[in-house]
Amino acid sequence: METILTKLRQLLAAEASEKSRISAQRFFKEEITNYGVKNPVVHKIARELYPEIRSKSKAEILAICGKLWESGYFEESLVACTWAEKLQKQFVPDDFVVFERWINNNITNWASCDTFCNHTVGDFVMMYPQFIAKLKEFTKSENRWVKRAAAVSLIVPARRGLFLQDIFEIADALLIDTDDMVQKGYGWMLKVASEAHQQEVFDYVLRNKHVMPRTALRYAIEKMPKELKAIAMAK
Repeated sequence: METILTKLRQLLAAEASEKSRISAQRFFKEEITNYGVKNPVVHKIARELYPEIRSKSKAEILAICGKLWESGYFEESLVACTWAEKLQKQFVPDDFVVFERWINNNITNWASCDTFCNHTVGDFVMMYPQFIAKLKEFTKSENRWVKRAAAVSLIVPARRGLFLQDIFEIADALLIDTDDMVQKGYGWMLKVASEAHQQEVFDYVLRNKHVMPRTALRYAIEKMPKELKAIAMAK
């Protein structure tokens, strides 16, 4: 494990620049720890190194990903997301314990949250829909990223027209949350759901527009026709 971690970190350090490090921080309100490597380069390094660990067991690869999450470096979290997603065909229900631990303990910004939850967790719940109940539990957390994870984990399923009732239940639970990162998360979930279920999402927005924060509302209706947007935005 240490060999691959050392090699990865050397490659990231070699590609780092102070200009990119400062530039990346502008996308986040919270302080992030980062090398200063542009995302496309991070993903390229992750792809190129993966063959060196592909022969390892799933448990070993997840353990490596865990170490990457624990480092606190933004770029290492993206590599962890990439490598965990490559295990998708091997996912079993018990893997959620690992995923939940990372969400609770290691996600500290919107980009890591969305990258991991959109793909790895989204694919997982499509395989094992019973774990949507866990996402609903996430909505009760005091951690803003756990609450955002509850919504953004359903982005990919929503794009496929899946789990509409569960989407509404999660939106209900987060409806009046005061955190803009949570509002944007569930608003985004509703927006994507509207691609396949425009009328249902529009009706949901109309029912809740008087209590739904404007940030969430704007996200939710973003892909709707102008006339529906006007109705939704009217006071």
